[in-house]
Amino acid sequence: MKHILFGLIVVVLSSCSYKFSGASIPDEMKTINIAFFENNAALVDPNLSQAFTEDFKTRIRTQSKLSITQNDANGKFEGRITDYDIKPISIQDNTKPIAGANRLTITVSVTYTVNIKGKEKEGFTQVFTAFTDFSLAGQSLAPQQAALNKKVIDQLTENIFNRAFAQW
Repeated sequence: MKHILFGLIVVVLSSCSYKFSGASIPDEMKTINIAFFENNAALVDPNLSQAFTEDFKTRIRTQSKLSITQNDANGKFEGRITDYDIKPISIQDNTKPIAGANRLTITVSVTYTVNIKGKEKEGFTQVFTAFTDFSLAGQSLAPQQAALNKKVIDQLTENIFNRAFAQW
């Protein structure tokens, strides 16, 4: 009886499939085009556009089977950085108004287009925002800025990737 039950469990489990990557990319999609994300924010970090675009390409390369191309592709991401903002979120001392904590927020407008017959409606246009809180603790922003940008960019690229490819 145990052998029959064990055999039944093996058959049931072997008929199930699960993708551990979490990505749900159509089999017909082989290539993707990722346009340069221009920085149109009022506050401009000169390295932000390049960092965001390259990090997004890296995420696509490492978490999908898609080939990135500059030519016609089965899908395309394009957009722009619309906001880059650093604001104090708490005051350290009421007698001398010094920020105890700050927030870096980046907002990106993204259009994802699918160029596969019958799947065109799977694309989207959406605004994504992510942030991180930090303390300057007597330091200037410059030494921390690249690491803070990277942290927020990682959140943004994950959110965009999941919106496009993770059908939860």
